[in-house]
Amino acid sequence: MMPPSKFGFGQSVTRKEDDALLRGAGCYVADVAPPDTLQSLVVRSPHAHARFRMTDVTRARGMPGVRLVLTAAETAQLGPLPCVGLPPGLKPEVPPYDILAREMVRHVGDAVAFIVADTIEQAKDAAEAVAVDWEPLLPVIGGVAALKPGAPLVWPDRPGNNAFAMELGEAVPTQAAFAEAARVVSLTLVNQRLVTNYLDTRGVVAGYDAANDVMTLTLGSQGSHVIRDILTGHVLRIAPERMRVVTPDVGGGFGTKLFPYREYALAAVAAKTLKRRVQWIADRTEHFLGDSQGRDNITTARLALDAQHRFLALDVETIADMGAYLSCYAPYIPYVGAAMLPGVYDIPACHIRLRAAYTNTVPVDAYRGAGRPEASYVIERLVDVAAREIGMAPDALRRRNFIKPAAMPYKTATGKVYDSGDFAGHMRRAQEIADWAGFRTRHAASKKAGKLRGIGVATYIEACGGNGPDTATLRLENDGTVTVLVGTQSTGQGHHTAFAQIVADHLGLPPERVRVMQGDTALIATGTGTGGSSSIPAGGASVAGASKRLADQLKELASEVLEASAADLEIADETVRVTGTDRAISLAELARRGEPTPERLTAQDAFVPQQPTYPNGTHLVEVEVDPATGEVQIEAYVVVDDFGATLNPLLLAGQVHGGAVQGIGQALMENTVYDAQSGQLVTATLMDYALPHAQEMPDFVFETRNVPCRNNPLGVKGAGEAGAIGSCPAVVNAIADALWRAYEVRHIDMPVTPERLWVAIAEGRRMHTL
Repeated sequence: MMPPSKFGFGQSVTRKEDDALLRGAGCYVADVAPPDTLQSLVVRSPHAHARFRMTDVTRARGMPGVRLVLTAAETAQLGPLPCVGLPPGLKPEVPPYDILAREMVRHVGDAVAFIVADTIEQAKDAAEAVAVDWEPLLPVIGGVAALKPGAPLVWPDRPGNNAFAMELGEAVPTQAAFAEAARVVSLTLVNQRLVTNYLDTRGVVAGYDAANDVMTLTLGSQGSHVIRDILTGHVLRIAPERMRVVTPDVGGGFGTKLFPYREYALAAVAAKTLKRRVQWIADRTEHFLGDSQGRDNITTARLALDAQHRFLALDVETIADMGAYLSCYAPYIPYVGAAMLPGVYDIPACHIRLRAAYTNTVPVDAYRGAGRPEASYVIERLVDVAAREIGMAPDALRRRNFIKPAAMPYKTATGKVYDSGDFAGHMRRAQEIADWAGFRTRHAASKKAGKLRGIGVATYIEACGGNGPDTATLRLENDGTVTVLVGTQSTGQGHHTAFAQIVADHLGLPPERVRVMQGDTALIATGTGTGGSSSIPAGGASVAGASKRLADQLKELASEVLEASAADLEIADETVRVTGTDRAISLAELARRGEPTPERLTAQDAFVPQQPTYPNGTHLVEVEVDPATGEVQIEAYVVVDDFGATLNPLLLAGQVHGGAVQGIGQALMENTVYDAQSGQLVTATLMDYALPHAQEMPDFVFETRNVPCRNNPLGVKGAGEAGAIGSCPAVVNAIADALWRAYEVRHIDMPVTPERLWVAIAEGRRMHTL
């Protein structure tokens, strides 16, 4: 056994990454290209839907500094971007997502040409010279509109704009339960489309080694192996050994950087053609027009209750807007969300119908939470509305219908098996922290001041942490440090610190003596990247497994030197010693001895999760609303989460805070707006698309109430997306509570902007005077 480490599991170790990042010494994709690198630009469609013909590219090709102009004709040998994220049993006819559009564009920003020049200014000049004959067509915007009879077709051979349809649960038992119900509550709600807006936009630097016929792509991603395997296997159609993908520092990914895009293949083709390095870096507007977007569901949900207010059944119909193409994991997102619709409640029967539509908009794919925030929002808003309609307190109705800890493992009506959780426990703790009992006094004070006040709660659960395998390799170096090579990818979470803590538990090293390397397919065998909150549950478990193996190997080596049994040895303070004695050898000495072969100083593991983890928790929000302006002030925000076990409380709090802010942004301000007539993206810049600012955010109160996970060797449950899952319903429930108390307004859709809220208040007042 190893003594407890002050740097190990459970310790609030500060991030070792931060010094370089705070000093501006980080290395992002836009920082890596040498001065002689060629610059590139994508020519994009100004129309949402149009036939087109490239009438003249000769002039652009002859302009100063221009090295290459690619159109669909020059990229015909490339395969389309694939859709690999299909739910079990679903086999839709996937339309071609060509690397450059051929004859038809289907959303504003659709790529039609790729220009490479000595400078970006020369590339922009050449883009202006590309002559295109456009024949605009009627667009269709919004999933509901797209599925209406007679709507313009995004794909002429896809009748009715139907991308796919599927069902979960069982219709007959659900219908029977509704027939016997004492009360049925229904709610239609919108989960609006979002744009990711990470700090550093996407980019790629492509180089080609002609002597070895190997392409190297340096790009910002959430996992180099995923990018390489999809590009080589589906688009470029080359052996994976002929491509190396390297990911440097990444300023946020949130799901949107998990998969390849057109520009990566185009840069690769250009680099090979020109035998020069080629760089493409998106500007912010290109991010809005060229990167996948998130959410965009419209859902009608019905809840059946018996006379004792127990839930009998859930019936849900969702229309999911897929955009113009089926992006990489797009079909899987609404499916995985639908499977979590029962939430934390004991609901015996459930039937979910999911319809996906093509529209003339940017494709939709994974965005932080990827389906689970949508599910949590549906069930938590529905439960709140049900409580109001039956005259029961929202917390009491939840408590009556929570799955009990004694019922674990619990199989939901959609087939998910929850291994652990105490939902009433963390809701009760959140209420204690927030002084739920004292709300009436605060409400009376707000009312006296002419303000509205509301309090809302959301209890969530999600499925995550099931990706893998992510190979972890540990190597003891001659100076006694340890190098960790792991297949996950940090995009700002603090992996270098977290993995060093896991190593510390087994090898007794402080974080600065552990070097973590990620994102290089030439060095790391396998990796599924960072997505689905899997880096610690899957990647961390691999690091732990490899650390234990290396520790055992080092004890065996040391036992030969110290002439003691390996069972009598312990590792601490960078030494291997005989327990209870001063006989010891440092790790550096052990590595430098002539006897150890490299294999004995190296260990590897690749944990393969058999089941997801199920983090859960309660978000509790209290708001004050100014009825004169519609402005919302978040007065209190409490989070009590169950993450199984906490590796680093500081890193965990940062993840929860960040996710909650993204959820607050969706609840109050973020909205991707397309003009219904022209299909133009109205919110295509940060002048038009609102993002939350620090001064608008509350002081979060966060604590954990962990129940160890039975599905994971570390006992952890994924945490990276949880903040974004519990936040939207908690914020909207608090606002809806304020509206209900003042004017019995039943529901308000996101984003609850001041204008929308002011209109709702005005309508509530009008109805109150009738």
